Amino acid sequence: MRPTRAQYAAVVGALADDEVAGYLTEHSNLPGPRANLELLHAAADVLPRRLALRLADADDEYLRCSGAVTLGRLVLDDPTDPGLLTLLTTRAADPSWRVREAAAMAAQRIGDGDPDRLVALVRTWTTDRDPLVVRAGIAAICEPRLLRGPAMAQVAVAACGRATERLRQIDAARRRDPEVRVLRQGLAYCWSVAVAADPAAGLPVFIALDVHDPDIAWVVAQNRRKQRLARLLTDV
Repeated sequence: MRPTRAQYAAVVGALADDEVAGYLTEHSNLPGPRANLELLHAAADVLPRRLALRLADADDEYLRCSGAVTLGRLVLDDPTDPGLLTLLTTRAADPSWRVREAAAMAAQRIGDGDPDRLVALVRTWTTDRDPLVVRAGIAAICEPRLLRGPAMAQVAVAACGRATERLRQIDAARRRDPEVRVLRQGLAYCWSVAVAADPAAGLPVFIALDVHDPDIAWVVAQNRRKQRLARLLTDV
């Protein structure tokens, strides 16, 4: 039986700094289709700041993920340090999709502890020039556990709206660039999460999206296929 998050955290927390990287790599499940997320979250619970910052710049993908997720906890511990958010934004645009996911998870940790700080971060990320950072912004906020009230649901809908407008503004010649495709894929999922959190407010915004743009039309079609949204649209 695989260890629990608490058990992993106890092990990682007891290791010397020079032992942590080897343990994380050994138990990462990589290379392989599914990284060890339980260990990733456990490490983020206990990694000391000095080590987390070092890992966040590591060459190894899983180690970089471990450091990136830990940044969420570090921001909560020291919200006055702008360097932490700068590094987190860098990881949000990382060449590795796993590291980009880790950055979004870090932002969600911030939201668990300080929703207002997450709201500010999402607004910053969804107005960034880099489509990967914009995508991280919607991935961070479009998490059901964070959208348990109308105020946060409204933030998610607004974030998706800004991200969609960012996609619309990108020249047709760049639409097939890898980072733009990543943003488009994120929008294909995130709208359904945001709208389902508060349908009364979110549905009118979603239905009003301009589908004359072929990429936005694709985004709308993909979201309509999501069960959480399809149920809401049966009478629309």
